[in-house]
Formats: sequence, C-alpha cells, structure tokens
Amino acid sequence: MKIGIFGTGMVGKSLADKLFELEHDVMIGTRDIAKTLYRSDGDIYGGPPFKEWIRERPHIQLGTFADAAKYGELLINALSGSGSLPALKKAGKANMRGKVLIDVSNPLDFSTGMPPTLFVSNTDSLGEKIQRELPRVKVVKTLNTMNAYLMVNPELVPGEHNVFLCGNDEEAKKTVKKLLRKFGWKEKLMIDLGDITGARTTEMLLPIWLRLWGKLQHPMFNFNVVVGRKG
Repeated sequence: MKIGIFGTGMVGKSLADKLFELEHDVMIGTRDIAKTLYRSDGDIYGGPPFKEWIRERPHIQLGTFADAAKYGELLINALSGSGSLPALKKAGKANMRGKVLIDVSNPLDFSTGMPPTLFVSNTDSLGEKIQRELPRVKVVKTLNTMNAYLMVNPELVPGEHNVFLCGNDEEAKKTVKKLLRKFGWKEKLMIDLGDITGARTTEMLLPIWLRLWGKLQHPMFNFNVVVGRKG
C-alpha cells in the first residue's frame, strides 16, 4: 500500500521506518522541502538531522504536503498539534477525499513553557477539528497516548497495555486496526472509544502522560486499563 505521512519529526520517521519494514511504499510530506533538507538539528532523543536520516533511506520518498496527500492511499498526520490544520489545508482536500487519515497529533501549547497546556479540550478536540475541516476524509484518532517508538513496537513495554482509537467511520477503524495488528498490537488490547468525539479523552491524557515522563525520567511506558468483575 502507498502511505503518505505528514511530518518529518521523530513520530513521522518512526512510522515511516516501520511501514517500510512492513513492505509499504512511503512518502513523507513537509511544508518546504529545501528548508527541511537544510536543517541541521536532530530530534529530542539524539537522532540525526532529517537530511541525514532520509539520505540513508533512499526507499522513502520526500515531497510536499500535497505530494504526500496525492501519493498515499492511506494518510497519517504525524505533525505537531499547532501545525496540523494549516498543513492539512496545504495538502488539499481534493487530494485526501475519501481516504483514511490516521491522526496521532496532540493539541499541545508550549507558549507558556513546560509543562504545556492543551489549546483545545473538554468540549472539543483536535481530532474533531480535523474531521470538521475535512468532512470527506475518514479521520481515525489513535497512537497519540504513547512514545513514537512504542507506537510501532508495543513489546518495548512488558506486559499488557492498551492502544485507543476512535472515529466516525467503522470501516476506516477496521483498516486502522489491521495496521495496528501489523505493528504488534493485539486486538484484545485495542479499545475503541466510539466516534471522533472520543479524541477529547485521549488528547486529555497528555497532561498526565507528560507528568509521568518527568517523574519516570524516560518515556517508555503506557496505560493499561484493568477491568474488574461486574457487580
């Protein structure tokens, strides 16, 4: 399958590597190709600059947001929360019409420093905003409550732990579940939270996720919902 990924950060790169490993054809989309290839900064985990990373992966294509949107049969939003809507507008509604868009972004606001706040919450979510902006796109929110490496390799955390998903289109969620299984997630550990309004709940997990990261001093952890007996 051809997959278009929006975003050149750690999340986009981790997903791209895994998808290629699973024999998908991948294009990463960015706002400005020349600027992206000029940058010399690495990621927060000490990874190399994007230009070095992509040079070592000639099998992964690089294009604009619109290029990636046209290319992908399935699309993934791996951008920052603040950058998501502007970038998706640049990608073009016509290029995405009828496609599944996996949204792993979070509405984090770093304007007042750390820890960040959420720029949308409670009665709305970034996932819902994206779905309203792209009514003919099948948005599925998932994988946004964990570290990028864990997204594509759940065995990095021992024992059982959960991945959440939500979206308005049931067939789209089936498509996403199939991909999650390929990443290593067991069906029984996938929790479907219903329609896209469920994105409010997973996005609002980020404040406690960030606090836990600070407390544990590493990001390799996840949430496990333990169900007791009824009655």
